[in-house]
Amino acid sequence: MSAVVFVLGLLVVGGLLFLGGSLLLGRGETQPPADPARSPVELPDDRPVVAADVRALRMSVAVRGYRMSEVDWLLDQLATALDERDEEIAALRADAARRDDPHTDQPVDHPEERTDA
Repeated sequence: MSAVVFVLGLLVVGGLLFLGGSLLLGRGETQPPADPARSPVELPDDRPVVAADVRALRMSVAVRGYRMSEVDWLLDQLATALDERDEEIAALRADAARRDDPHTDQPVDHPEERTDA
């Protein structure tokens, strides 16, 4: 008989603890979806994003969010990719400008104009 009372008492206390924790922590409600037009992260609207913009980003910290070290690593990889892209674009533009400039003293090699007979 005392074992049954003990088990029932344990179930009642466990149930009350569960109910109190559920009410206090609010685990059952759903959050509204995030507004895509509003973000704590700001990027420039008036010019293209550059690597320095990505490196300057700081994400807000949340209890169950992403690992900050992984986000920092990812942002660093993205910034490096932007640097490489910008360098390649600048080199291609300089090459195109050199080809289009009639006052260039350097001979320009146009492989598409070659005829190998």
